[in-house]
Amino acid sequence: MSVVVVTGSGGLIGSSAVRHFVGLGLDVLGIDNDMRSYFFGPDGSTEWQVRQLGNEFGEAYRHESIDIRDRPALLDLFARVGADVTLVIHAAAQPSHDWAAKEPWTDFDINAVGTLNMLEVTRQHAPDATFIYTSTNKVYGDTPNALPLTELETRWEIDPSHPYADGITEDMSIDRSLHSVFGAAKVAGDVMVQEYGRYFDIPTACFRGGTLTGPAHSAAELHGFLAYVMRCAMEQRTYNVFGYKGKQVRDAIHSDDVVRAFEAFWRAPRIGEVYNMGGGRHSNCSNLEAFAIAEEITGNPMSTKYVDQNRIGDHIWWIGSNERFIEHYPEWSLTYDVPAIMREIHEANVDRWTPA
Repeated sequence: MSVVVVTGSGGLIGSSAVRHFVGLGLDVLGIDNDMRSYFFGPDGSTEWQVRQLGNEFGEAYRHESIDIRDRPALLDLFARVGADVTLVIHAAAQPSHDWAAKEPWTDFDINAVGTLNMLEVTRQHAPDATFIYTSTNKVYGDTPNALPLTELETRWEIDPSHPYADGITEDMSIDRSLHSVFGAAKVAGDVMVQEYGRYFDIPTACFRGGTLTGPAHSAAELHGFLAYVMRCAMEQRTYNVFGYKGKQVRDAIHSDDVVRAFEAFWRAPRIGEVYNMGGGRHSNCSNLEAFAIAEEITGNPMSTKYVDQNRIGDHIWWIGSNERFIEHYPEWSLTYDVPAIMREIHEANVDRWTPA
């Protein structure tokens, strides 16, 4: 029996990974204790998603409500199942750089120490398993903001002659920048995943995501950009725009494209790899451009409020390059762009996100 362990299995990437790998005929063990409801309140709860996974997959999906900070519970679990584990997808996290500043200990214990916990129980009890970590572009801190950017009508854009014009690559430094408390903790987890790969010769990869998105997002103001834009449009909520004139640019990748990349790595794993993973030039938008798409899809005007102060350490422009991953796994490609992603989010939530 081959088992895939997915932490954060009720979240966007976690639930997509569950569906994908169960679809491949594997058994999946999900670990999620709904910390999202603690971070973001009822909007962020993943309990509905966990129930749905259980209803969809029955015995193929087993759930454990374990906190990844609980080292004894993880050790006990892996002592029982480790021999069958072929892949660990570590998607559990405190995902908001805004929230992290409120409780730095909580953030670091989850994002850094929790990652170490997962690495070590895997090394002890499933040493042949592949380990995949959902990292973040926030490991680069605010270094992207030093790029030569020009203000256009609806977005900021990079100088077309710059080496990163087609997307930021993994050679960007993570040093001498403002990361946010969240970004610093994710750096710690990211570097530890690389170290376990190289030091212990374990197949590991850090996927440094841009905007990871899709219909399974439990959208909240501090997490889930495109899903929260659509939620505000559908429920007629006011969307708060934080700085940069609403022209800040994000690349966006659908969760299904992300987990297909996970599968490709699992089938041909490498040691201590690092990949930027996002929508690239194929799939990106600014806040203003996302609003226009949401209005077109829903037929509702967006209600927005502009806050002149940008979020600390926030990126003005982020479009990442998938070139390194595609060089290693040329069979993989993006299948969604921003309008397609937003249409799917709308269709999946039309009965859930209605005006109060």
